[in-house]
Amino acid sequence: MADIKSWTGERLETFVYNENTNEHLHRYALAMQLVTGKDILDIACGEGYGSNLMAASARSVAGVDIDEQTIVRAKEKYKKENLSFLAGSVVHIPYPDANFDVVISFETIEHHDEHEKMMQEIKRVLRPGGILFISSPDKLYYSDKTGFKNPYNVKELYRTEFEGLLKKHFTNNQFFGQRSFFGSIIAPFAGSAGADALTVFKSDYTAVDSSGMNAVYVVALASDGPLPPFSDSLLDGAEVLRRQFEEYRIEVTKDAVGNITREIRSSWSFRIGHFILSPLRLVKKMFHA
Repeated sequence: MADIKSWTGERLETFVYNENTNEHLHRYALAMQLVTGKDILDIACGEGYGSNLMAASARSVAGVDIDEQTIVRAKEKYKKENLSFLAGSVVHIPYPDANFDVVISFETIEHHDEHEKMMQEIKRVLRPGGILFISSPDKLYYSDKTGFKNPYNVKELYRTEFEGLLKKHFTNNQFFGQRSFFGSIIAPFAGSAGADALTVFKSDYTAVDSSGMNAVYVVALASDGPLPPFSDSLLDGAEVLRRQFEEYRIEVTKDAVGNITREIRSSWSFRIGHFILSPLRLVKKMFHA
């Protein structure tokens, strides 16, 4: 059984919790709004957790991945009457024509360079009027501006290239941006006059919930006169989080427990806290002597 020690980073696994976890779970949460009562293909399904999530409301879900051992493990782990897994690739989908209502393909297209063939195969297995829900990293922000090189990516696309490819094969298209963030949300409550409530998904690898934001604070505008427009907003706290980790100098390595302990002890915050709590530790020792 795969675990974090043997993880290569090529596929997201359910023992992994990082930015990719949130990104993938958010996409599957949105996909759940498309799949009820329908036949679904999850192409490049990987470990299978997404296929399993969608099977809770879909008529049927077929998970396909090019790696045969991954498919073997998915079959062992996820068992539902309307869920199946099969080895295959995006350029040779092992299903007949017009077999699916929705095709899901998250972070797949960058792993190969046969993009035209992939689109043709997806069109082939989709029923008339069927939907493709697909994601791809934007090379400009994923690689160019960060200097990051993913060893598993073969041909990344710029946003304009990705949009052009889909427009070539599908008549109607909508495009959205996605990025991970750690921050704050301010949005109207459900039922607020003149505003639509923000849909907030909560998810892990086993379930998706969209019960609401469960706001900890209430923020208000009040006046005897007209109020200015106040739109939904997000504060991106990634920089604050980065600085927090920098302050504590946390580094995750293979011997994570040892290294994290040593680096936290070297930060000024830890030294000050250690000094303040020293008398309490002395009293504790006295009582336990």
